[in-house]
Parts: sequence; structure tokens; C-alpha cells
Amino acid sequence: MKTFSIIFLALFSLATQATCQKGRVRVQVLGSGGPELTDQRASTSYLIWLDNKGIILLDTGAGSMLNYEKSKANPNDLSVVLFSHLHVDHSAEFPALIKGFYFTGRHRDLAVFGPTGNAFLPATDKFIELLFSSTGLYPYLNDYINPSSQARYHIMAKNVDVTNKNARRVYRNAQMALSAVPVHHGPLPALAWKVDIAGCKLVFSGDMNNQFHTLAGLAQQADLLIAHHAIPEQAQGVARRLHMPPSVIGQIAAKAKVKKLVLSHRMTRTFGQEANTQKQIAKEYSGTVLFANDMAIFHPGY
Repeated sequence: MKTFSIIFLALFSLATQATCQKGRVRVQVLGSGGPELTDQRASTSYLIWLDNKGIILLDTGAGSMLNYEKSKANPNDLSVVLFSHLHVDHSAEFPALIKGFYFTGRHRDLAVFGPTGNAFLPATDKFIELLFSSTGLYPYLNDYINPSSQARYHIMAKNVDVTNKNARRVYRNAQMALSAVPVHHGPLPALAWKVDIAGCKLVFSGDMNNQFHTLAGLAQQADLLIAHHAIPEQAQGVARRLHMPPSVIGQIAAKAKVKKLVLSHRMTRTFGQEANTQKQIAKEYSGTVLFANDMAIFHPGY
């Protein structure tokens, strides 16, 4: 009887975890814009909350740290920072985050995950080294990357290989499982991320044009897909080589059968075209489509 009870409890736990506990999870948009100086938005950043604690930060674009402060998240709850890639509009305020921790009394190590590098952008660990090493841009913050220092916390950086086009799990603890897959953003190393948390699947496309066709697999049955909407349907040239138009976003959302689609990383060339964007997406995807603004909160699921 005791053995049966143990098996039953284990199966019950797995079943509970497989169901999205959407009341426990929310995604707050700290930055819904791109690299422009005219869009009146912070650049890309998302904060994932679990049980009213902001525990995961994805990208740290310009302006996002002010919105992080406005969110009233406790900085000491933050466990992980993820980078989709290291363009300025996705990474510029990482030093501000690290410096700000000094005033919070943070005493927990910070895990940081992002792509490997190439000739255009450094690998994530090298990016952090270039910022904070003794010969870097901010050498006075070197203690945070020096494991032998007596700093209250250290940055623990790990690269995710972008040459392997298969999705892979890169981190797991009792609260979350983090998976990534390389996506095509021109010649730049870039990742899409999936966060499994409280039974919910949250997927973030990052900047991409879908040339690798890897996002739909990562986003299968996602409770929430945040896709980057940087270009209108008619875009050509460099913009189209870097980003996906609405029709491609719709195709991915439909193929992956996502429950809710949020469009973020909005740029001025897409403003005023929301109706056409929704029309293009609706040709493939019949689910909920929402547009992100700074500080907006989205819950997973229908």
C-alpha cells in the first residue's frame, strides 16, 4: 500500500507539472522596442515572474533597467539572465544591472547564458570579460567575475553553441528548465529561448528571419510565444534578411500550435500597420494575437 501511495504521488506531481499553472506565471515587458531613438520605447527586455518573484531576465536593452525598477521586482530574487544575442538593443544595460546589485545587498551568484561568438560579436563569457575584467571597460567591477574574490556574489557565464542547430536544454533547477536553439539573424550569433516553468512553456523568438526553421520545433504547444515584429510584410533587403515578416510569424505560430502570440520588438516602420499585420498572421494562425508595450504583463495560455 505504501509503494502504491508513493507511485501515485509521483504520477500526480508529474501530471500537475505538465499543466500550465498560469496563475503563478507572468511575463512583463520591460522593453518592447528596438534600437531606434524615435520609438518612445525601451529596447528589448522581458522579466519572468513566478509566484510574484521576478526570477528570470531575458535581454537587457537600453532603457530596460528603469522599467525593471518600475516593475518593483526584488533584484535579489533574480536567478538567471538570458541573452538572445548581444546587439546593443539587447545587452546595453547589463552593466547597469550588475552595478545596481551593489546597493541591494545581493549575495547570490547570477547565472548568465547566451550565444557563442564569431567575428561580429563576442561569445557571452567574453562579452562579460570585456566589460568587467581588470583591463575591461569597467575594471572596478572585476570582483564580480573573479571567483577568488570576496565579492558577495559572482557572475557565472555559460555559452550556448550556435553551430549546433538542434534545440538543447542548457539549465535546470527546481523552479525552471531553460532550452535554446540557434536562429538566423543575419551573420550574428543568436538564440531563441524556451522557459519551462510551473508547467507553462514560454518561448521567445529573439531577432530572426527563420532561415534555419528552428523556432517552430522549440515552440511546439507553447502557452506563450513572444515573437519579434521588427518589419512590416513588405520589407525587403537587409531588414528582411535579419527579421521575419508577419506572414512568417503566423506560419510559425500555426505550425507550433501556440496558445497565445505576443508581438514585441516593435519598430517605427511597423507602427500604424497593426491591422495589416494581424491580417497577414490570421492567414495562418487563428489564435490570440497581442501587441506588446513597455510594462505590459502577459499571462500564458488561452
